[in-house]
Amino acid sequence: MLFFAASAGLQAKDGYKIRIQFKQDIPDSTIYLARYFAKPPPTIYKIDSAKVVNRRTATIETKDSILGGIYMVLFDRNTKYQDILVDNGLDMEMIIDTANMPDGTVFKGSAENIRHADFQKEAGRFGRNVQELNKQMSEAKTAADSQAITGKLKKLDSDFKQVRRDYAKKYPNTLLSSIFNAIAEPEVPEGPHYLEDGKTIDSFYSFNYTKKHYWDKFDFKDNRLIIAPFYERKLSTYFNNYVLPTPDTVIAEADILLAKTRDAKELFKYTLHWLAGYTERNKLMGMDEAFVHLVEKYYMKGDAYWLDSAGLAKYIDRAQKIKPNVLGNTAPELVLQDVWNLQDVSLQQFQAPYTLVVFWSPDCGHCQKEIPMIDSVYNAELKQKGVKVFSVPTEGELTKIQEFIEKHGLKDWTNVVDAHNNSKYKSLYDVYSTPKVFLLDDQKKIIGKLLDHANIGQVMKYNEEKKKKDSKS
Repeated sequence: MLFFAASAGLQAKDGYKIRIQFKQDIPDSTIYLARYFAKPPPTIYKIDSAKVVNRRTATIETKDSILGGIYMVLFDRNTKYQDILVDNGLDMEMIIDTANMPDGTVFKGSAENIRHADFQKEAGRFGRNVQELNKQMSEAKTAADSQAITGKLKKLDSDFKQVRRDYAKKYPNTLLSSIFNAIAEPEVPEGPHYLEDGKTIDSFYSFNYTKKHYWDKFDFKDNRLIIAPFYERKLSTYFNNYVLPTPDTVIAEADILLAKTRDAKELFKYTLHWLAGYTERNKLMGMDEAFVHLVEKYYMKGDAYWLDSAGLAKYIDRAQKIKPNVLGNTAPELVLQDVWNLQDVSLQQFQAPYTLVVFWSPDCGHCQKEIPMIDSVYNAELKQKGVKVFSVPTEGELTKIQEFIEKHGLKDWTNVVDAHNNSKYKSLYDVYSTPKVFLLDDQKKIIGKLLDHANIGQVMKYNEEKKKKDSKS
């Protein structure tokens, strides 16, 4: 018995051997094996190639261990491709009918690719049926006709999802089953659903149920799921549709997801990379706090193993520039010079219930529109509430800045410049584009950033309501 077990282990092979035959001549001298990585085409990565013999045959082969997933054979000058399922040790043959793809492709030696080909045919039939029903919907003449077609579409969608569920149940622990489970969406139990009183309809039941069960069937230990075209969309849908867009919530959800992917090196890598990009680029106020958290907890602790020192330094440098002005921090001190007499003016010495710090440039097209609108809001609403404006032109000749201030009547603002070029305000406040607007409370804590004339008042109102609520609790 031990002998047979040892023999079986010796026979196990790494890599793949894919023998390809084309039914028609192809124009290529070389074809490629490519793979997905979290996104659909055109995001693919060529990993191997093979010479084409007699315009019809090729063998793509490696003995190196590989990570399985959804790959593709790329040919006809990279304009056509055939998806295939690849796992380490694959040894198979495929016959491609270029005039009838993918239905005409035949697989030999790989049971899972044979089953996948059958599923693709089923998917093709589903797509054609949906197309026909949509055509009928566009031609429907009565509400009853539209309702009947809608019912057929729902039934068709339900049946197709059942095909995937049945496959995953019949062939557990296979690559395609793992993929089907990963892309499955939670099916909300039919209602009605009530709150605890048993009488009031729970209007958020569907949302809460979907969020709670969104990742139920996703195998976070299966690295192969990154070699597929759907993980980026799955992440994006979850964070954009089901995660409250506040820094604390995003941080908590990010940590949960990263903990789940810890044991799957490639899934962890992409998840951290995606979350860092999502939080850094996100324009919602305060989201940069989540980016700083990710850099400090993961990148700076050695978890971004794929980055060299230069790549890591870029993340750390960006986080360090953002950190001083995240929400809740005390605004960094600025000592700048009055635009008229060049006397020092300290931001921290400003006495006001709220201080608006406005960075702008007289040559910035957006500033030329936004700054006068901020001043209009200031005169109409903010001034009477004791708000003061600390106005910092970031570039331009002093005379040009003074002309802009006089032209737009900004004399109620405290207008200052960095006359000695030593304040480092650009790095302290991450001012690399204008306009950039911060709102500080009476303690000079940052309570708003990336603001414009339309939402300054809203942030002040929210802050007042929060203060009242905190005082009562």
